Amino acid sequence: MTGSVPAPRTSPWRLLREVLDHGGPGYLQFAITNRCNARCEFCGFAVDRLDPGQGRSVTLAEAQDVVDICVRRQIGYLLFVGGEPMVHRDLRSMVRYAALRGVRPMICTNGSLWTEENLPLLASDGLASVIMSIDATDAACHERHRGLPGVCQKIRRANEVLGGLGVQTTASVTASRLIDDYSRLPAFLRELGFRSCTFSYPLTTLGSTYLSFSDSKLVAYTPDELVGVFQQIQRLKRASGFPVVNPMESLAEMQRHIRGQPERFGCLGGHKYFYLDWNLDLYRCHYWETPMCSIYEFDDSRRIRDGCTRCMIDCYRDPSVLQYAAISASDAWNHLRRGRLIAAARRLLDRRNVVSLRAVWEDRQWIEEV
Repeated sequence: MTGSVPAPRTSPWRLLREVLDHGGPGYLQFAITNRCNARCEFCGFAVDRLDPGQGRSVTLAEAQDVVDICVRRQIGYLLFVGGEPMVHRDLRSMVRYAALRGVRPMICTNGSLWTEENLPLLASDGLASVIMSIDATDAACHERHRGLPGVCQKIRRANEVLGGLGVQTTASVTASRLIDDYSRLPAFLRELGFRSCTFSYPLTTLGSTYLSFSDSKLVAYTPDELVGVFQQIQRLKRASGFPVVNPMESLAEMQRHIRGQPERFGCLGGHKYFYLDWNLDLYRCHYWETPMCSIYEFDDSRRIRDGCTRCMIDCYRDPSVLQYAAISASDAWNHLRRGRLIAAARRLLDRRNVVSLRAVWEDRQWIEEV
């Protein structure tokens, strides 16, 4: 492979057309392998937990098929996950193919496999954004939990190189008992070179094939304790000055979820956001027990929009708040095209649109970079 591929960009006018037509670009988390090289206590993908005989990975040809389907089904963002996606020998080719097809390729990684060689090469392949996992407020604790000595130095170097090449990076911090003082996080994240972070909400069970959960005491909280965790994140977001991607409204929504109170925003998982596993089974999210269909059977008739609030998985619930106003605009536009004036007005006058737009404004810098 020769020549650099610029990360795909969408013009404002094209984005407006996409919003009016179908609510804006969708997002697919694609688990290209279930293999991992880390030993995280709160994850079922850990190398010492997953039976080596159960290891599975997709082929490059299958991944290219997935990218082609993304183009046809308005999926604008493709996040390569695992396991650890960087153990896959064809990751670069997948990233490059996605970028060439106009899909924004992203990687979620533990950062242990960065090298001086692959960092600039992945950037030249068109990599648009990177999410790197952080578990603690200091290097020793993080590396001990991950079982990855020296990984913090690799993360620091990756942020330096990727930042210089225009690739946006974000720290993904799992909310767990490894963090006893959230106010200490910003200093550590800045030391590692991050300019933003997002919090992964603790998961103790999932119904799909995705294994990023555990019954570990590190993520086992009483409801009151978990509400307190979300309140700490809110305080951090207000007071630290360090950009936290999770919208304030989403953090409040998760507290309503825990307390059993009515929630304001149904999840768009199955409608705009999806999880695809190494068997090429498409799920509405990580939480759901049964797949929607094979990726090869995916068309608009398979989309689900039922206002689900079963889980509190951040990568589905947070964007559902952010994209709510865009979905409302699309609904209103399509009602207008059919002469349904009252239905269109109801969608436009929904007060949740204002809350959603406020969340977008709150995250505007991060959204622009992604």
